[in-house]
Amino acid sequence: MIVPEQTKPQNMKETYINGSRRKIDGVTKAYFDGYWIKCYEPPRDTLAAKKSLIHSLTRRLFNHMEHGINIPGRQLDEVRSAYEAEQDQKKKRVKGAMLAGALFNRAADIFTHLVELEACGIEILPENDLMHECGQCLQEALQYGKLVKHRNGDEGIDELWGEPFKAFTMSIEDFYESRYVKIAMTMQNIDRVATEMSCCFIDDPRFYGIDQLIRHYAETAKCKCETLRTDDDIYDVWSDFVVAGEDIIAFSPKTIITGTQQPNDVIDSKHLLKWGVRLITFVTRARTPMPQSSELFFTECRRYKRQKVAPASC
Repeated sequence: MIVPEQTKPQNMKETYINGSRRKIDGVTKAYFDGYWIKCYEPPRDTLAAKKSLIHSLTRRLFNHMEHGINIPGRQLDEVRSAYEAEQDQKKKRVKGAMLAGALFNRAADIFTHLVELEACGIEILPENDLMHECGQCLQEALQYGKLVKHRNGDEGIDELWGEPFKAFTMSIEDFYESRYVKIAMTMQNIDRVATEMSCCFIDDPRFYGIDQLIRHYAETAKCKCETLRTDDDIYDVWSDFVVAGEDIIAFSPKTIITGTQQPNDVIDSKHLLKWGVRLITFVTRARTPMPQSSELFFTECRRYKRQKVAPASC
């Protein structure tokens, strides 16, 4: 149910339950955990629609994961043998990541052919052996997916491996709803990273105005999170996001000379800003939280603030 926009006094606090809908600036949005997220009408729940969704999730997965794991499904037996025979634990992790990729692609291959059979008028029931094998491949890919790292090298993102399995087992409508929950968590991750970044510079006169740039970047990031690449406004949304990040990296701190001037730490400051922009970029593009990468960044922020003579008040 969509809640119409209403004008209320500013001192009246509105409360919503997760899943509430309302029109905001003419766009239907769904409320989850404090965030209003642009929502979309799910397609009709058919095998063809699930095939398209799983293929989209497959491309997205490999786009964010480490290189070299996109192994064709036809090579599943070979890569499994290589994984089981490997004794070196570091190499075994990599081969396990390759096995996850092959399992993922085998499931996609099966689903593709099932849809083709359905298009020929052959009814595919849920208890079909190939449907069962498809689900098993996705479930096993999720297990081995824990060995795979994101392209930043800090962590894997289990959620990306779990999405195709959810798309396979859930209705498309329920899958869409689950994504809004994850996007809300992603937006929360973006806001926290932006807050930690700002706190490092809020009391530093050399970086006056950087907090506004960081907040603007966070807002463009959240807008990108909720916008599909097929939307008409994606060109403006993406370019706004990229430029906002570039503005932070290009920021030139002011030179302030005082009797108690500290050693030049501008290089360290610029490094921290680049790290924060890069992290928000990864989180935004993946549209899922990255807790390990974020915690590494927060640790660096704490180190940066400790080394300053006058720590930031936040």
